[in-house]
Amino acid sequence: MDDEVITEIHRDYIYNLTKKGERVDGRSFSEYRDISIETNIISRAEGSARVKIGDTQVIVGVKIQPGEPYPDSPNKGVIITNVELVPLASPEFEPGPPNENAVELARVVDRGIRESGAVDLSKLCIEDGKKVWILFIDVHIIDDNGNLVDASALGAIAALRTAHIPKKQYNMGDEDEALPVNDAPVAITAIEFEGEIMYDPGLYEGKVASVKLTVISNAEGALSGMQKSGDGPLTEEQINSIVTTAIEKAKGIREKYLEI
Repeated sequence: MDDEVITEIHRDYIYNLTKKGERVDGRSFSEYRDISIETNIISRAEGSARVKIGDTQVIVGVKIQPGEPYPDSPNKGVIITNVELVPLASPEFEPGPPNENAVELARVVDRGIRESGAVDLSKLCIEDGKKVWILFIDVHIIDDNGNLVDASALGAIAALRTAHIPKKQYNMGDEDEALPVNDAPVAITAIEFEGEIMYDPGLYEGKVASVKLTVISNAEGALSGMQKSGDGPLTEEQINSIVTTAIEKAKGIREKYLEI
């Protein structure tokens, strides 16, 4: 049985549930799966976190080292975000260089951190125009059961909030310093399926949806980024509703799991 047939079977199943106001796992359309966050799980990283949203699991490690700044920002630190789709996490993931899905996921995570100003990059300058601290954010997808964006973004900010600048290692001071993290952007993803909006899509919900919208907001409730994927349309009313709900849900996640 090929993937198209399997997807169509799931589409029919999810369609029938949707018409009854139900979802595969019994949640309401606006309900998230259980979330858990563990930090400082990688001893050799400057910051790390494991995030689970339902059965979706990601591990994020942050490494910090000195290097050259970008020419257009000579007095600011650098953020480099990478995503690895571990083959054991899904039969669809293959070994090798990052594919389009991994690159897109990394960009969304990076944009939320960068546009929110979560990390004060101006405080990461060591020598103007010559040396700054470079942050490597590495996201590893361990189990894919849907909604990788929200799990990855949450893992990234949780790891950054635990990170320390390794000044002792590079003989730049007697004590390491906490990374200057000023904000906590949270991503909320919704899909549209048969006229209904569902949040935190599971694996097959994400597959059958014609459109997906991720909204990233900061602690003040301002938008830090949006990402739409899929060919399906969204009405202005649907977009406004998703944005409003996403900001509210992000606030709840931030207060409960990041204690902000």
